Amino acid sequence: MLILLVLLVLLVLLVLLLLATSVAFALYYRCNAIDYQVQHDTATINLKLAKDTITDMQTRQYDVTTLDEKYTKELADAEAIIDQLHDDVSIGKRRLQLNASCLKQSASGTRSMGDDVADRLNDSA
Repeated sequence: MLILLVLLVLLVLLVLLLLATSVAFALYYRCNAIDYQVQHDTATINLKLAKDTITDMQTRQYDVTTLDEKYTKELADAEAIIDQLHDDVSIGKRRLQLNASCLKQSASGTRSMGDDVADRLNDSA
């Protein structure tokens, strides 16, 4: 009878040990699952941030490219006009007119080295 009682106690202890081990494994894997969930959430947030940054950079790059094309075209058009005007002046098709003013000479009517006035283009030219 004593042996049965000892066996019963051992069986109860074995069941309790198995139950405690099961609870320990469950808690261990639950903690791992929570850690992995936090890592997943962090990675998801970082991925969204990276995607948003890339989208913003692509938008800015497109805007810069558009502005570059616009100003490059304007510059090329202006250079073409300047070249055409230069060619027209060279062959005599157009004349070049400068709007300049001469300041009044001194009372003696002659210029001397001391006169600090010079001929210059008008401000509108």
